[in-house]
Amino acid sequence: MLSAKGFEVFLPLYESVRHWKDRSKMLSMPLFPCYVFVRGGLNRRLQVVTTPGVHMILFYGENVAIIPEADIQAIRTTVEGPFQVEPHPFLKCGERVRVKRGPLEGVEGVLVRKKNKKNLYRLVLSVDMLAQSVAVEIDAADVEPVDVSCGKELAFARIQTDLDQVVRNHASTAWEGELV
Repeated sequence: MLSAKGFEVFLPLYESVRHWKDRSKMLSMPLFPCYVFVRGGLNRRLQVVTTPGVHMILFYGENVAIIPEADIQAIRTTVEGPFQVEPHPFLKCGERVRVKRGPLEGVEGVLVRKKNKKNLYRLVLSVDMLAQSVAVEIDAADVEPVDVSCGKELAFARIQTDLDQVVRNHASTAWEGELV
């Protein structure tokens, strides 16, 4: 419907097999559930939010949240290429993570740095009482973020700073993030 109103819309999809009792089916699923990207139209916000199915436009403070063109192009190239693409939890070095499968399942540690090999990270396990740590290489697909409530304020502040930088650096060629 947004396209019919003259907006350039990008909804990245990935293929996923879903299983039922009697059958399996390949479905196209949104790579970023509940989000669609819309280029331009900052002066036509009312037309966007009055579109059926659109809940809101994402804002950072008083400004529309803007996604850099390079990020959108990287996603577009990935989903349009011959790659196996699927959603993955957002991980940053320094974040506390838990191993979700394999021989280390359930172990928690800190993701410290990416290795030269694709998707391999170093997971640091610390023994506070000994003031000692060990590190092990682990695949990024095998870890998930640990919900640490005491770190939420810091993470939120970091996100705000990153978004503020994006708004300043990429205001001219922008994709707005929109929550549907």
